[in-house]
Parts: sequence; structure tokens; C-alpha cells
Amino acid sequence: MSQQLDTETKVTSDKSKRGLALFLAFSLALGAFVSGLQIGQGFNLKDQSASIFSFFKSEAKVESAEPDLTEFWKVWDLLDEKFANGSSTSSLSNEDRVRGAIDGLVDAYGDPYTIYLPPEQAEAFDQGISGNFSGVGMEVGLREGLITVIAPLHDTPAEKAGIVAGDVIVKIDGKTTEDMRVDEAVHLIRGEKGAVVELQIFREGNMEFIDIPITRDTIDIPTVKTKQIGDTFVISLYSFNAVADDQVREALGEYLKSGAGSLVFDVRGNPGGYLQSAVTIASYFLPAGKVVVKEQFSDSAKDDVFRSRGRQVQLFTPKELVVLVDNGSASASEILAGALKDHGVATIIGTQTFGKGSVQELVKLDDGSSLKVTVARWLTPNGVSISNGGLTPDIVIKRTQEDRVADVDPQLNAAVDFLNGKEVVSETFEDEVAVENPETETTGE
Repeated sequence: MSQQLDTETKVTSDKSKRGLALFLAFSLALGAFVSGLQIGQGFNLKDQSASIFSFFKSEAKVESAEPDLTEFWKVWDLLDEKFANGSSTSSLSNEDRVRGAIDGLVDAYGDPYTIYLPPEQAEAFDQGISGNFSGVGMEVGLREGLITVIAPLHDTPAEKAGIVAGDVIVKIDGKTTEDMRVDEAVHLIRGEKGAVVELQIFREGNMEFIDIPITRDTIDIPTVKTKQIGDTFVISLYSFNAVADDQVREALGEYLKSGAGSLVFDVRGNPGGYLQSAVTIASYFLPAGKVVVKEQFSDSAKDDVFRSRGRQVQLFTPKELVVLVDNGSASASEILAGALKDHGVATIIGTQTFGKGSVQELVKLDDGSSLKVTVARWLTPNGVSISNGGLTPDIVIKRTQEDRVADVDPQLNAAVDFLNGKEVVSETFEDEVAVENPETETTGE
């Protein structure tokens, strides 16, 4: 399982705004509420209610009077007075009730990317960001209400067990995922190293469900691998994590020394990562000052533009550089591919990308919990919304499950043929599943 960052997330602290980090994608594991909110001995929810609601008011640009909490406190007192729990003799703590109220408030916004993480889940989210945790190694998200695999991570238990992008998770250890939130699914899939979790999968084209047992292991998110195929050098990037910039630069150095005449940059199954990493890597291919991505807020006065830093290693053309994408390419992967496509330096080959183009701010609170809230959306340099169904490749080439089992890669083969001057015919989108609601929550297992 992992948590990787499938949207850009800005990480802030209620104690200090220093160390602001831009992170793309909810990512691979799972990931306080307001400044100064503390829960524990002596905590008084009523004293904090105005701050709790005013935080969301400022984020949503609501210009109305302070909310009337009379009915809220009436319900609170009525539950204190009347509720009888037939299944347990233990009472619900004020701490649990406060967190439940916060969770309900967040859910009311109807955005699957805006989420409250209690301390335990917030810690798991941080572990995913660090790139090391126990799980099965895959990105999952919510598509049309179904817990869906965005991408299995390279060389992880999930990939080795045969999990593929687009698999719908029907049950987890016998528990149905109907109406289940992504963070709940992640909590069930993650677990102790060496323990087995059984997933029941629905896969398009299959008439029956598939039961897949997976043994959990420590997940070290891979970053870069390289190889050479004839005159074509291939760089595969699996995560835009903290070391991606340096490893890609080293890989590009290998490419220049190899004498290869063309380059394939493969971000298939890459669910995202740090925004700054995407901008830096794009800078290796673009002249200084070129727009990499635009950040669009509801208040246009806050709109921002991220530009190439002028670290271009070589002047590429679309006949010399191919970016490989698929429906597991999300967030930072889409930002990179969109920038290189719009500036005419690369040809995009593969299938439609995931379509993760919203920006989240991660606010860390004093009690160890976190709030992740959507604050903006991404646009490519030409103004194309990444969230609007993802990016469409210049040349559509599919890779089936049968191809994977047989270790055949028609997408990579097509890229090499194209770069060698051979004619490559684009396939149709007939079997492609359009992303009806691309603003879906994603996270890693």
C-alpha cells in the first residue's frame, strides 16, 4: 500500500507556515483542523466551534454570518441524555465525538479529495510520503463510487499478484466495499508485514469475480530505472518523490553518454508526487521561462504559474522524445506530459491518463490530525484542464492484461518504432473507459 500524492498537496502547519511543501496526489497509503485546536483533557468543543467553522468558511469563500450551532448543541446534549448503546458498555469519548463531528463537516463539502485524517491515519499518510511502509503497493481511488485500482506500483506484491490498473475492489478480506470510503479501504488493506489480505476483484471483460490473496510487505517506492533498446534510451520514472529530480538528472546523464539518438520517458503507472519535482524534471526538457503548469484558484487573483528553471539538457523534438502514459499516470505525471506536449517537444503515446488535476493543501494540526482540502486546479500551458478526463495521447496504443502476462509491451514497442521512423497507427478509444468524474480520491495501499 502506499500513499503517494496524486494531486498537488500543499503541506502547512498550524504552528508554523515554514516548510510549505507542494505535493501532487493523495497517494499511496493514507493519509488539525484549525489553528490551536487541541483535543484531550480540558478540551472544550464549544469554545472552539467558531474557529472550526470559520476555517471552512475562509476556504470556501463563504461571506455569511457565523453559523447558528444551536441545533448542533441540542443534538449533542440529547445524545448525552438519551443514547443507549446496546452493543457496548463503554461510552463514546468527547474526543471521538469531536472527530466524528469534524469528519461529518468535511464530508458535507462533497469533495472526495477534501478529507479529515485523525492522528493514526495522518501518521500513515506521512509514512506514504516518506516512501516506506507496509502494505501491498498500489494506488487506489474512487471512480463512480467504486474502490478502483489506479496503478499497482512497480515490483510490489500487488503487481506480482497480478493486480492491474482499472481493477475494481469488491471485497477486502470478505468485507464488501460498497459505500466504503477510500481511507477505510486503505486501512483494511494495509497491515502487518507477512500477513495476507484477500481482495475480490472485478475486472472488465471477466464474467466472474477474481479472488487474489496478497502477502503484505514493506513497500519501498521505486523511483527510476533505465535501459537501452538499440538507438533508443528508456527512462522509467515510477514516482515524483523527494529523490526523483536527482535520479532523473543522473539517468539523463547516462542517456547523453550512451550515444542513443532518441529517448523514451515512461511515466505509466506513476500516480504522482511532488509538484516541485515535476517542475524540475520538466525543466530538463524545456528552455528557461516556459510555462510548466498553471494553478487556478476560485479567486483568480491567486492564480499562479510555474515555469521551467532552465536546466535543459538537450533540445528535443517530437521525433526524438516520446512520453509513455496510461490510465495509471496521474497528477505530476500528467503535468509533465501536458507541458512537454503543449510545448511541442515530445510525442505522447499510450492511453488516456487518469485525470487528477486538483490541488490540495495539507494542514497539520497540534493533536496529530490533518486536514487535506482542495484549494485549486491544474491547467496545462495551453489551458487544458487535467481534471477534464485526463490527457489524450497523440498516438493511442493499448496494453492488455494478456500482454502483461506474456511480458509483451506494445506501447514501448510502438514508441521505439516511432522514434526509428516507422509508421505507427493510432488505435481507437472504443474500449477506453472515460473518466466521468475525474475529481476522485486516490491513495495508495
